[in-house]
Amino acid sequence: MPIKKKRISPRQKMINLMYLVLLAMLALNVSTDVLEGFSLVADGLKKSTENATKVNGGIYSTFDQQMKNNPAKVKEWYEKAQYVRGMSDSLFNLAEDLKEAIVRKSDGKNADVNNIRNREDLEASTQVMLAPGTGRGKELYEAINRYRERIVRMVTDKEKKDIIASNLSTEVPSKAKILGKNWQEYSFENMPTAAAVTLLTKLQNDVRTAEGEVLHTLISNIDIKDVRVNEIDAYVIPNAQTVVQGGRFSARILMAAVDTTRRPTIYIGGQQIKNDKGYYETLCTKTGDFTFSGYIEMLNGSGEKIRRDFSQKYSVVAPSATVSADIMNVLYAGYDNPMSVSVPGIPSSKLRVSMTGGSLEQKGEGKYNARPTTPGTEAVITVSAESEGRQQEMGKFTFRVRKLPDPTAFIAYAAEGGGENHFKGGSLSKQILMGTEGIGAAIDDGLLNIAFRVNSFETVFYDAMGNAVPYKSNGANFSDQQKAQMRGLARNKRFYITDIHATGPDGIERTLDGAMQVIIK
Repeated sequence: MPIKKKRISPRQKMINLMYLVLLAMLALNVSTDVLEGFSLVADGLKKSTENATKVNGGIYSTFDQQMKNNPAKVKEWYEKAQYVRGMSDSLFNLAEDLKEAIVRKSDGKNADVNNIRNREDLEASTQVMLAPGTGRGKELYEAINRYRERIVRMVTDKEKKDIIASNLSTEVPSKAKILGKNWQEYSFENMPTAAAVTLLTKLQNDVRTAEGEVLHTLISNIDIKDVRVNEIDAYVIPNAQTVVQGGRFSARILMAAVDTTRRPTIYIGGQQIKNDKGYYETLCTKTGDFTFSGYIEMLNGSGEKIRRDFSQKYSVVAPSATVSADIMNVLYAGYDNPMSVSVPGIPSSKLRVSMTGGSLEQKGEGKYNARPTTPGTEAVITVSAESEGRQQEMGKFTFRVRKLPDPTAFIAYAAEGGGENHFKGGSLSKQILMGTEGIGAAIDDGLLNIAFRVNSFETVFYDAMGNAVPYKSNGANFSDQQKAQMRGLARNKRFYITDIHATGPDGIERTLDGAMQVIIK
């Protein structure tokens, strides 16, 4: 700011000293020549007050201009300056009003404060300031105290605080206390008009001086609260560095400034970042949506620590790739076909997957069961994702819908090492055969593993004449007749399991082609 603090001139210091000397001489009841000296002191104080008022007015003008240029930055200090102006003018005007009242009491209704005729009058100030019921001394005393308390709170420098408090002090000397006098009695009782006016003029000068001290502090705060910089650059901060086709790329473009000689201190999660460039990185071991937050601390021009909080969201997705074989894009009707859905760069929590020609059920993160309804049709799976605050389609995937293939029948028995073996034809020991309950059926081709429910089947045995004799099952289990026939078979004899009816998860019953040959060994 161009405004500089005005120092007290040697002339002003001399005026202040003369004022003190004249007060001391007055106490000795000196001649009227001394009273003339009060006029000189008062004139000097007036000029000093006028100069202070002019300087203060310049600061107020600067505030007005700055407020027009940058109200957001200046408003706080501008309002405080107007508060200082209001309370300073109030006390200044009260002192001026009291000066005029004292001189009128001394010189009559045509009195002139700048040309006092009865300077030696000892009654005027006493009547105006101390008259019972109408005296205004207490009013002035309380006004000075209020002003001092308020103005001192707005000064940050301790030395200046002490000076202002001393100039506006209403303390009574110890000798006056012994005589039982209060401040207004000590200051105005039997005080010549010239001296009383000079005292009030000095009060006005002290008010403008205190006002100026506060204004200089306030005007400097407009800049002192700023953070100094010496390097300015342009930055582009994108909302996302990966944009899906059809989406929008958005970024915030700004001019940022740094002070390379005074780096800020950055804290994330309560831990200081040991990097003077402000870089932060962390190892992402889990997928999902995350937020990291912290704060930045830095000193401004006045050495005051300022703090700004921040937070940033980010997403971690698993590495993924989609490979599609055009001739194998098949879904089976009536069956929960397992599906995996992912979009590179977008977490699964932000995906929306739908299907036509069937139903779709989510079973986990990126995992779904697709259940088309009608063989011979097509099912379309549509994938969309939340991007830039809106849903955006990522693609449509068409699958041919087929009927589940027929299962293979088998006889299940316990394996030696645990688990279960499936006998699908050939030689089988009679002991194992007699330990089984019946037959099962499933699609188990290494790609699909789908169990079917066996509804019925037949066994065909051959009698001694070579005639084929069929026997019906008891559902999926061997009937008692079938068990009896198997029990009577000798080694190397055989029978056939045929006409197998089974129902799959699609609810369709089918008759399996072929027959299972069982040879007793």
